[in-house]
Amino acid sequence: MTPYDFILAVTTDEPKFAKTWKSLSKQELNQMLSETPPVWKGSSKLFRNLKERGVISYTEYLFLLCILTKPHAGFRIAFNMFDTDGNEMVDKKEFLVLQEIFRKKNEKRETKGDEEKRAMLRLQLYGYHSPTNSVLKSDVEELVSRSYWDTLRRNTSQALFSDLAERADDITSLVTDTTLLVHFFGKKGKAELNFEDFYRFMDNLQTEVLEIEFLSYSNGMNTISEEDFAHILLRYTNVENTSVFLENVRYSIPEEKGITFDEFRSFFQFLNNLEDFAIALNMYNFASRSIGQDEFKRAVYVATGLKLSPHLVNTVFKIFDVDKDDQLSYKEFIGIMKDRLHRGFRGYKTVQKYPTFKSCLKKELHSR
Repeated sequence: MTPYDFILAVTTDEPKFAKTWKSLSKQELNQMLSETPPVWKGSSKLFRNLKERGVISYTEYLFLLCILTKPHAGFRIAFNMFDTDGNEMVDKKEFLVLQEIFRKKNEKRETKGDEEKRAMLRLQLYGYHSPTNSVLKSDVEELVSRSYWDTLRRNTSQALFSDLAERADDITSLVTDTTLLVHFFGKKGKAELNFEDFYRFMDNLQTEVLEIEFLSYSNGMNTISEEDFAHILLRYTNVENTSVFLENVRYSIPEEKGITFDEFRSFFQFLNNLEDFAIALNMYNFASRSIGQDEFKRAVYVATGLKLSPHLVNTVFKIFDVDKDDQLSYKEFIGIMKDRLHRGFRGYKTVQKYPTFKSCLKKELHSR
């Protein structure tokens, strides 16, 4: 897939068009990769700038997906898993050895899959799927039932002692260069990746995807509406009837104030720390009951160090507060948000971007 394909896979509700296979000659590939900037010149517009001028492998696709939901506090852990010799630098061989371990683990799981899952994979990577009589279900994440990071964590020691480590030169010689490999290790593959550049790459990728999602709704303005925020929040979840949550916002926040990009980004940084947040709630003994806005803000700060704005917290409560008691159900909120972290691993779900005439009429009548 190309950098543009990756952006579409994680920011659109459904494929915009069917992709056709394209074979690249070695000369064409080398010309394409020659335009890849080094990692120290990376930015939060890297994938948008490259567009179709790049190639991403399947294991890199999974690696990039996992970056999107990785908390900043986990960036160092991720780097250390690649840095198998502990010299504070990651070279191309170390990167490829762990990629190969993960590929082999994933291939074993894929052989247990059926045509339905393979069709979903083609849909995710290339924007099309072959005809099938079955309905694409939400359990496709079984293809990657354990995250990229879990697999690497369990197998880092294996990389140090296995025959894969001994055959690192063979693996390197057999692998075709990709945009990510050239970006990290240079055109000759001799450069090494330090933690600062690795951290910046991961942070830039998260920011780029969030910017794309935000700009797709902001229409050039500095804010998005609270209802649009709810649309984005409920994407890639198993919530079938989103209208209930969207109507909560329309009726509870009749005067639109808007959500800024800083508020938007801080909330999704919080979601990447969802496990720590759940632990904090358990410590406060909130897991068995609903919680109020002040308790929610305090738990977020304890778990992540992030201070969410009062308006953002109020908006989240209005989205999920179905019974209108200004309380948030722990189990429902955590369940829906954990489901969202599977973005890119499941099928596309059509989400209505613009309100229907019926919903607009309801809102107008309610305001009178």
